[in-house]
Amino acid sequence: MHRSPPSVVRSVSSALHERGRARWWVVLALAALALAAAGGWWWQKRAVPEDGATGPQAGASAPGARRGPGGGAARFSAGGQVQPVSAGVVRRQDMRVQVQAIGTMSARATAVVRTKVSGELKALRFKEGDEVKAGQVLAEIDPRSYQATLNQMQGTLLRDQALLRNARLDLQRYQELKAQDSIAGQQVDTQAALVRQYEGTVAADQAQVDAARLQLDYTRVTAPIAGRLGLRQADLGNVVNPADANGIVTITQVRPIDALFSVPEAHLAQIRQRLAEGVALPVELWDRELKQRLARGRLGALDNAIDTTTGTIKVKAAFANEDGALYPNQFVNVKLQVSLLENVLTVPATAVQNNYVYLVQQDGTVTQRRIRVGVADGGRVSVEGDLSEGDQVVTDGIDRLREGAKVAVIDSGAASKADQAAQEAGQRRAAFMKNLTPEQREKLGKMSPDERRAFIRGLRAQQGADAAAGAASGAPAPAARPASAPASAASR
Repeated sequence: MHRSPPSVVRSVSSALHERGRARWWVVLALAALALAAAGGWWWQKRAVPEDGATGPQAGASAPGARRGPGGGAARFSAGGQVQPVSAGVVRRQDMRVQVQAIGTMSARATAVVRTKVSGELKALRFKEGDEVKAGQVLAEIDPRSYQATLNQMQGTLLRDQALLRNARLDLQRYQELKAQDSIAGQQVDTQAALVRQYEGTVAADQAQVDAARLQLDYTRVTAPIAGRLGLRQADLGNVVNPADANGIVTITQVRPIDALFSVPEAHLAQIRQRLAEGVALPVELWDRELKQRLARGRLGALDNAIDTTTGTIKVKAAFANEDGALYPNQFVNVKLQVSLLENVLTVPATAVQNNYVYLVQQDGTVTQRRIRVGVADGGRVSVEGDLSEGDQVVTDGIDRLREGAKVAVIDSGAASKADQAAQEAGQRRAAFMKNLTPEQREKLGKMSPDERRAFIRGLRAQQGADAAAGAASGAPAPAARPASAPASAASR
C-alpha cells in the first residue's frame, strides 16, 4: 500500500483545520448579527410606543398610567396623557315604559261627494284642499228642468185641491137634502166616496210636489261631513250623475284623526288592564327619523282578534290634529306608553356601552361599573348598578378609555365652538388672501413664518391707512397694494 509522505499529510491536515476554523467564525458572525438585529428591534419597541409618539417623552410613564405587557405605556392610555371626555350626570327621574311601533294615519271618516241628480255642472263653490263644514254648498247643477217639473206638480196639486173643495161642498149639500129626506142616501154615499178619492189624489199630488222640490234641492251639492277637501274630479260643463265612481270631490275628516298600528300580543294583557281601569294610555307620533314629535294623543280601541302571522294585535289611537299637520295614509313612528317607572336611577343613553359605564372618580380617573340596563326614554335609560345620584359618567370619548385612565371633563359644546371659530378664522383668512395681488401671494409663499406675520401686519396697517385717507377725502378706498416687507424677506 502506497503511503503519502509525512509533510504532505501535515499540510492537508492543516488546511482542513484552517477551513473548519473559518466556518466557525462565519457562524459566530451570523449569530452576532442576529443578536444585534433582535436587540435593535427590542430597543425600538421600548423607545417608540404603539401610538407612534416619538421623542424623549415617548417612553415616559406618568404616575398612575397603566403599563403594557412590555413595560411601556398601555395603548389606550396614550402614554398616561389626560384624555378629554364629555360626561353626564346620574340622576333619578320618572321613566316611561313605551312600546314602539310603526303606523299609518287613518281618517275618522271619508266621503265621496256625488251628485244625487243628473245634470250639467254649472258652478263649483269650493277650493281644493279647503276645510269645509257639513252642509256647505260645494257645487250647483243646472236646475231648470227640475224647476219645471216642480211647477208642473204644483199645478196638478192646485187642480186636484180645487176638485176636492168642490166635492166637499156637494157632499155638504147632499147631506142637508138627505136630512130633509129630499135625496136618496145612495147619492150621498157616492159623493162621500168621491170626496175621499179627491183627498187621495191631492195627497199623491203633494208627495209629487215634495219629490220634485227635493230633486230641485239636490241640484245644490252639499258636503255630507266636515273635513278636508281633496282634488276635484269634475269640471264645469261636465254632465254628472249619481253613478259616477269618482264623484265631484272627496272629503276626509281629519279633526280628529286616528292612527292604526300593531303591538306585540305580549303587551295585550297590560294594555287591557290599563284600559279597564280607565287609565288613559298616552301615544306619541314621530317622523320617519324619530327626530321630530308630530302629535300627542291617547289609545282609543283594540281590535277583536290577534294576527296569527305576526303575533300582533291592531290598535287605534285618536289625535285632535288641531293644526291639520297629520294626513290620512301618512307613515308615522308610534310610541305607546304602557306604564310609568317612578323615581328610578337614570344615565344618558350615550354613556352605556356593553352593559357598563365609565364612572369619573374624584382623582380624575375613570373606572368601569357594570350595570343592568332597563327602559329607554328620550336620551336617557334606567339602570341598576353601583351608581349614585349625582355621579358623573363618560358620554363621549369612551373608545379611548381603559380602567384607571386619567380624564379631563370638558364642555360638550367646546368642540363645536372651536370648530366654528376655526371656520370663521378660515373665512377671514380666505377673504384677506382674495384681496392680494398675485405678486403678493408669491412673495408671501416664500417667507418664513415670522416674516409672513410681519408682512401681513404691515399690509393690514397700509390698508387701514388707505381706508382712513379715503374716508377723509370722500373717495373710495383703494385696492390692496404691496406693502414694504422686511429686509430679510426682500433679500429672498
